Amino acid sequence: MKYGIISTKYSIIIIFLLLLNSCKKETSIPEISIQEDVAFLADDALEGRQTGTVGEQKAAKYIAKRFEDLGLQAKGTDGYFQTFTFKPKTDPHQEVNYTVKDGDSTITGTNVVAYLDNKVENTIIIGAHYDHLGYGAEGSLYKGEKSIHNGADDNASGVAVLLNLAKNLINTNTNNNYLFITFSGEEMGLLGSNYFVKNPTIDLKTVNYMINMDMVGRLKEDKTLAVYGVGTSPRWKQTLSATNPGLKLIEKESGVGPSDHTSFYNADIPVLHFFTGQHEDYHKPTDDFDKLNFEGMTTISNYIFDVITELDKSGKQAFRKTKNESDETPRFKVGLGVVPDYLYDGEGMRIDGISEDKPAQKAGLQKGDIVVKLGDSSIVDMMSYMRALSVFNAGDSTKVIVKRNGEPIEFNLSF
Repeated sequence: MKYGIISTKYSIIIIFLLLLNSCKKETSIPEISIQEDVAFLADDALEGRQTGTVGEQKAAKYIAKRFEDLGLQAKGTDGYFQTFTFKPKTDPHQEVNYTVKDGDSTITGTNVVAYLDNKVENTIIIGAHYDHLGYGAEGSLYKGEKSIHNGADDNASGVAVLLNLAKNLINTNTNNNYLFITFSGEEMGLLGSNYFVKNPTIDLKTVNYMINMDMVGRLKEDKTLAVYGVGTSPRWKQTLSATNPGLKLIEKESGVGPSDHTSFYNADIPVLHFFTGQHEDYHKPTDDFDKLNFEGMTTISNYIFDVITELDKSGKQAFRKTKNESDETPRFKVGLGVVPDYLYDGEGMRIDGISEDKPAQKAGLQKGDIVVKLGDSSIVDMMSYMRALSVFNAGDSTKVIVKRNGEPIEFNLSF
């Protein structure tokens, strides 16, 4: 009889351990790295993830599966997916027509939306766009033969950081819920984020703030990171400073910019947008996996996590309107043919890339040169450079002075 009791006890313990082990297996979070996510999204097999294509659908299904494996709730209109059909704009200033008729030339984009429900009042939205330019859609800066634009930095990098944050936020910082959105149609004009704000799957009144990552894959050696939207809430600057792990921050006040955070700012939601800078491979087939700084991406992911942690118990953040810096941007009819270093905070405009067969290259300018004078105008920053450029027309000639290795050099320039 005693033997039978012991045997029964052991049987119960074994069954309990087996059930416990089974539960652990079911709830374990897949260990998929930032590198692995980028490698999939920026692979040639996805053909550049252009909005409405088979390649974009493959990316959407991959992201949805990643959300599901992380145990996040589906929060689209059809599982994890929120589709929107639109007619492409013929005029860049016209409103997008999301309501279309049968027979129109339309495109269907797909946002991928997941929710981490901590059963609390407020929700933080974390977003990144996953679409890119396919084989070279409008916006491509590549002039060669038809080629896949994989968009490893733009914006597989932001999606990979979003997925990393989603994993790290499970069971932590539980004073907010989290809505994770990967947007479609960003390259065609912030279409996915615009559609979501107009057709939200949660009550936007409960949104605490929105964080956006677009091109966060190329943190440079000096660790310069641009953060846009720091004027959209009174706590941003203090929080960014308190949690900074040694990054050189370039802070921009405005909540308006060429990425998806703008859609949420326009809905009176505080925003932060993270960006490691433009480069020579921007919107070209050379924006590939092997060019990314994965250690830097991890640093940025951890930094954003620390920002969220710092604010976790501080309730809903106040919204503040900012000046729209783009309203002051001069319009110009000619270009120098350079990629400016938008993260440069010294005097002048530093060149981060040179386009082939353009005025800058023909004149002899090089990557790394700092433009300090254009025509009669001194160049002290990006805005003064754009103002100086705006006075020229095609066919004009002028002089440009650059600093190269600290020494001023003068060139003759023809537009």
